[in-house]
Amino acid sequence: MENGEFGCRYKVCNMVAIHHEYLPHYTYEDYKLWEGNWELIGGIPYAMAPSPVKIHQKLMGGVFALLNDSVQCSTVEVLISTDWKVYEDTIIRPDVAVVCGDENENFIAKTPAIAFEVVSPATARKDEGLKFGLYEREKVAYYVLVYPDTLIAKVYRNGERGFDKVGDFDRETFCFELDDCHIDFDFDALFSRFR
Repeated sequence: MENGEFGCRYKVCNMVAIHHEYLPHYTYEDYKLWEGNWELIGGIPYAMAPSPVKIHQKLMGGVFALLNDSVQCSTVEVLISTDWKVYEDTIIRPDVAVVCGDENENFIAKTPAIAFEVVSPATARKDEGLKFGLYEREKVAYYVLVYPDTLIAKVYRNGERGFDKVGDFDRETFCFELDDCHIDFDFDALFSRFR
């Protein structure tokens, strides 16, 4: 056979394409039984990166503390590494989330108003791609990507056409405007101890 008409027989056809319908489809009930740290997106499990390095943990703690100190509303919760059950087959764990008026005690049941992810080389692809698209589609009002290597945070606001980049922040204070309240966040206070 020539390499023209059936050329894929020797190249592409050696690789088997796995169709989505052949993959297992897991739900929250399965997820609850798993050991270790996982996220479930569209029924597909994603192993979470190993325990974050110290700067990652310190930045998560700093984000949590600054948000928690700035919240003025009684119905707003600031949560660190808490499961958000988006659907039965989609459970993700934002590094830090701000949730308004969620009465569920077991997991985040409402779309967070703000989601922070501290980006590491192991999580960059998921944080900048998969989670970015999911947060955008689920109408998270603000998505913040925090970069430990450069000490910069990229803030996105969800609008009519999806996420618009508000800007890069390192020494500024930004006001997150939510429905019933606002939160002033001091990026200089977050990053200054690491400079």
